[in-house]
Amino acid sequence: MVSPYQAIPVLHPQGPVALAELHVIGITLLLSSIIVVPLFIMLAVFAWKYRIGNTKSAREHHPRWDHMNPLFEFAWWLVPAIIIVMLSVVAWVSSHQLDPYVPLVGTEAPITIQVVALDWKWLFIYPEQGIATVNMVEFPAGAPVHFEITSDAPMNSFWIPALAGQIMAMPGMQTQLNVLASNPGEFRGVSANLSGAGFAGMNFEAKAVSEDDFSAWIASVKASSPTLTRDSYQTLAVTSSNNPITYYSMVDSSLYTSIINSYMTPQDASTSTDGMNMNDMPMGTMTP
Repeated sequence: MVSPYQAIPVLHPQGPVALAELHVIGITLLLSSIIVVPLFIMLAVFAWKYRIGNTKSAREHHPRWDHMNPLFEFAWWLVPAIIIVMLSVVAWVSSHQLDPYVPLVGTEAPITIQVVALDWKWLFIYPEQGIATVNMVEFPAGAPVHFEITSDAPMNSFWIPALAGQIMAMPGMQTQLNVLASNPGEFRGVSANLSGAGFAGMNFEAKAVSEDDFSAWIASVKASSPTLTRDSYQTLAVTSSNNPITYYSMVDSSLYTSIINSYMTPQDASTSTDGMNMNDMPMGTMTP
């Protein structure tokens, strides 16, 4: 039975990035509680002590608005100021340490996976292995995974809570995310940005497996799945909801680049996003 703690992936990290993010959350919560906890205690005490039914406290309480103890006033300005400074330091340091563009070091060879956010599904392209999947991504445990992320639909957000924080997926641009799963396991991936009627079903499975299992999986996909050509991509890109997991044995090597460039290259109405002729697109990529 899964405990409530394990049911919240952010609180049950499965990789070094998510673990570091949990530490930042804990430090921030602890520092904030120095102000928040006494505040709520005082709120309860004052509400009870100076309630309308307590006539004794009402007679005894005569505030002097013309005088304030300078030590008290200094303290309740100084303490929050110190906490804000400490939170700023935590935010600054963690933002650099957890830069999603910084490569990670693992026990296995790194792998690159290209991600395309569609309406309302996720396309994963493995450029080195020559396969692709929909709503499912698999990679070796212990291997640094370099995600290259874009969108061929409205702006979205790619997130595997147990492994790392979210990062935006934007049309005509490429963002990056580096993650690593410490051990084999299955993790839930989600869209973290409202993107229309099918948003609730825009989830995917993320699986970390052994190197041998990953190689066997690649071989099985190549042996028994249809190919993903530019024409079949057009069919895949049509708006749809709650899409099943799908595998493709071969992928056009320039498909990902063409998707990005379709927003960068001037085109007429016959080559728009919904009906673009991707065979005519340039092969170079433009990334921020």
